[in-house]
Amino acid sequence: MSFMHRVPAVGTAAIAFALSLSSSVSAADSSLADVCPNPIRMADTGIEGMGQLRDAFGPFSKEFRAVTGLELEMFSLSNRTAAGNALQFDDVELVFAGPSEFVLFNQRQPVDILFTIERPHYGSSFFVKDENPIKSLEDLEGKRIALKDAGSTSGHIIPSQMLVQAGLDLERDLNIIMAGDARIAALVNDDVVAMGGGNRDIEKIEALDPDGKYRVIAKSDRLPGDPIVMRGNLAEDCKTGLRETLAANSDRLWEALISTERNKDKFLNRDSYMAFDIQPADYDIVREAYANAGIDLN
Repeated sequence: MSFMHRVPAVGTAAIAFALSLSSSVSAADSSLADVCPNPIRMADTGIEGMGQLRDAFGPFSKEFRAVTGLELEMFSLSNRTAAGNALQFDDVELVFAGPSEFVLFNQRQPVDILFTIERPHYGSSFFVKDENPIKSLEDLEGKRIALKDAGSTSGHIIPSQMLVQAGLDLERDLNIIMAGDARIAALVNDDVVAMGGGNRDIEKIEALDPDGKYRVIAKSDRLPGDPIVMRGNLAEDCKTGLRETLAANSDRLWEALISTERNKDKFLNRDSYMAFDIQPADYDIVREAYANAGIDLN
């Protein structure tokens, strides 16, 4: 009895379906190549230098090519301004950005979202030493405080909004130090009485001062995640096809993304996940924070 005679009809149908599915995947890859630039160039506003980009996104680039049929080429940028210019002048197709950067980009030209990295614990907090009598943001009037970098969503824009909503004038009522990475040491060493930053900054505080005790005096709502921004003038078929293809292979892409040391520390250890249902309007909260804090979007 031959093998083909022993295969039930349903098995033959399954084989035919599998072949059909394989053909459709190949067709999808071909269609993306027809409507998308190839290679697709991607930058990250948080990384400078090609070596670091390759280290962070090498496995993701390979998986991106496997599921889309398109090369993902890394594009090195020096800062968020350069990233906005690169999008505006079609030097890149994708930018791995933060929420405030998305708002800034969208202010200059229409942009879309490919997917986002959602972090359940992403928000802003104000920290003080436990022995400090300060109980609320209102108590910070006349005090010296530290924030992160200018333009940082959780370390500058949202904390500034929180202070304004507490009735404080950022210039008249406070002595604000934009301390960047030194903000943790500034709080620990009593150079400031309070520090505004990301919710997870408590881990850095405890690492630097394991015997110290600290309190949170104010905390924001959860913030929208880090978007992978697409330049708005990409063909609609390209944008839709990319989003659908990546969403269908999100597990593979996520495993590739977090397989590098940099991304594992940034994303996996923060309970993050990929999301494909986030809309530009979800970032209105950040746009409103700029306005409420009196910070110029331009």
